[in-house]
Amino acid sequence: MRIKQITIKKVNRKLQGKTLFITGASRGIGKAIALKAARDGANIVIAAKTAEPHPKLPGTIYTAAEEIERAGGKALPCIVDVRDEKQVQQAVEAAVAKFGGIDIVINNASAISLTPTLDTDMKRYDLMQNINTRGTFLVSKTCLPYLLRSNNPHILNLSPPLNMKPHWFSNHTAYTIAKYGMSMCVLGMAEEFRDQGVAVNALWPRTTVHTAAVEMLHGEEGALYSRKPDIMADAAYAIICRDARGYTGNFFMDDEVLLDVGVKDFSKYACSPENMHKLHLDIFLDDEGPFAKL
Repeated sequence: MRIKQITIKKVNRKLQGKTLFITGASRGIGKAIALKAARDGANIVIAAKTAEPHPKLPGTIYTAAEEIERAGGKALPCIVDVRDEKQVQQAVEAAVAKFGGIDIVINNASAISLTPTLDTDMKRYDLMQNINTRGTFLVSKTCLPYLLRSNNPHILNLSPPLNMKPHWFSNHTAYTIAKYGMSMCVLGMAEEFRDQGVAVNALWPRTTVHTAAVEMLHGEEGALYSRKPDIMADAAYAIICRDARGYTGNFFMDDEVLLDVGVKDFSKYACSPENMHKLHLDIFLDDEGPFAKL
């Protein structure tokens, strides 16, 4: 009697056992990145403010944790306002106590107000500065002592390329300053920690991505001309799986990253595939790049 041999396909889980500290991971792009990593068996620190259900926004750190566990990862939900140094420090210490270290930081938390100067009150200005620029710097700084002990450490800021055309300042100076602050953290920290092997990069979507922020700005119709958060999750995954010593100081676009790893069909990322050729170019971008051909 001949016994049929069964071939078991080995699954390559590049992030298995890695610990990711993700800000704003209770919903949107942050949660999409968390779930992508969770499918590899990664440990996810959900550092976000939403502990109680929001009347208008879906998800809390606890519901996100449940989804991450179901996807195959391990989750640590932490109530964190990235403006609060003590809360950030406590979350980092909790992550290290539970998982033994931190390998990857995703600075996703952000505040937006596309208002001109005279319509931007200082409370809103301070909110954007303190979450976007200060929060990114604070979280990175607090995690870096542990990243330096990792064998492949990454910091990934969800921030745009530094397009210095006056147009991108004139209509919303306060927001541009705050968002570009995240990008300047990439420039500075990438060079500062280059010799120590920490990769510091930025990732930005070519088109608008359907999140709560896009819906706030464009209404429910915004989804018709946007992509799903999955495109950013897949691009982020491709970046943080790379050798940190070979990829630092870059301002990556999601479509370029995915084209580089062999993705050819982008229709799966469109919220409305029938409108995929009418997608809206995201803010801070002048050139459609490869997107024009997709």
